[in-house]
Amino acid sequence: MRDQDIVNDVLNGTKASINTYTTAIQECCNQTLRSTLQTLRDEAEQMQYQIFQMAEQKGWYMPAPEANQNDVQKIKSGLVSSAQSSPNQNTNFTMK
Repeated sequence: MRDQDIVNDVLNGTKASINTYTTAIQECCNQTLRSTLQTLRDEAEQMQYQIFQMAEQKGWYMPAPEANQNDVQKIKSGLVSSAQSSPNQNTNFTMK
């Protein structure tokens, strides 16, 4: 197995772990466990970024091109408008 393949596997595994931690955090009602999961997620995000940087430096990972600032502003405005137009939605849920 090439180094590039190993790095890509670790990068993909780390991304999957971050998603799993995030889901677990959203479902967790025990504050101690929730804090532990948040710490683990934060550490995994730091590791993912370091792996990404290494892969990018070696030319093994090509990120998407930077977004046009006009497009970014349009999306931000659309999200703000959407949030303001539906302020009465109930987003408080209790999960057991």
